[in-house]
Amino acid sequence: MVLDYLELRKRTQDRDKSLREKVMSLEEASTLVSNGDHIALGGSTASRTSFALLWALIRAKKKDLTFSRSIVSTEGDLIFASGIGKEIQTSWFSQGIVWGVSRVMRHFTENNLATYREWSHMSIGLRYRAGAMGVPFMPMRSMMGSDVADQLENLKEIPCPFTGEKILLVPALNPDVALIHVQRCDAFGNAQLDGLTFMDLDMAMAANRVIITTERIISNDKIRRSPDLTKIPFFTVDGVVEVPYGCVPHECYGVYEPLFSHMDYYADLTRKDPMEGVQEYLEKFYYSPKNWNEYLDLIGIDEILDATQRGRSIYDD
Repeated sequence: MVLDYLELRKRTQDRDKSLREKVMSLEEASTLVSNGDHIALGGSTASRTSFALLWALIRAKKKDLTFSRSIVSTEGDLIFASGIGKEIQTSWFSQGIVWGVSRVMRHFTENNLATYREWSHMSIGLRYRAGAMGVPFMPMRSMMGSDVADQLENLKEIPCPFTGEKILLVPALNPDVALIHVQRCDAFGNAQLDGLTFMDLDMAMAANRVIITTERIISNDKIRRSPDLTKIPFFTVDGVVEVPYGCVPHECYGVYEPLFSHMDYYADLTRKDPMEGVQEYLEKFYYSPKNWNEYLDLIGIDEILDATQRGRSIYDD
């Protein structure tokens, strides 16, 4: 375990950290993901989900991917139903509170077709934090004595060397690839985030490769004018993809709010028959469009403009 972790960290340390342009297409970015990789998804629930890159991975027919995220929403259904991933590690898995527990997730897990490995929210965050710090584990008290801890492997309770009290150790999480959506980024990968950053900063430092999708690419001069907003530095990033509305139907803070009508539509499809509904959704919005713009066109300009107006109204530009 220790030797494996040291080798993993060595690969991370040996990455190309040079200052170079990294702009590419969605299709080119998807080639940075290999079958069998562990993929970390930035954002949380219906916020800053890199749907555009997931769309590209599903269309590229990737296989045997493991995914982790702070909180999983609709994207988890699509990961399982498309066949690109058979394991998701997260602290919560549902489209959202108002829609209830994911029926697609229940179908896959209850029939042993896929694995939902539930960690506590704190433990997922500390695992990314350990990976970012380059240490093999992180101590914590969360989950001690809980049924959640009983269902997990690779946990250890030890006496604290300072107090003698029992403490729980959770293993570091170093994903192969992190997919993170941001509001602005330059061509080198200096990424600026507005609003909540969730676990994205640790995720970027912990991952072996990072792909940034961004609402817009701006000049490095503009990046330097607000250096405090640059949360993810270029030396962690391997690819930059400019993809406006790259989180739709989820939200990107200050740019657009969630597309609730579309999310209602998806929930209705899967409420009637989870598997038929999700496959109908994938066929219409993932397999049929020729490009991302066609995907947005299928969702509809009225919904997108409404989400944009609502998103801009809460943000002081």
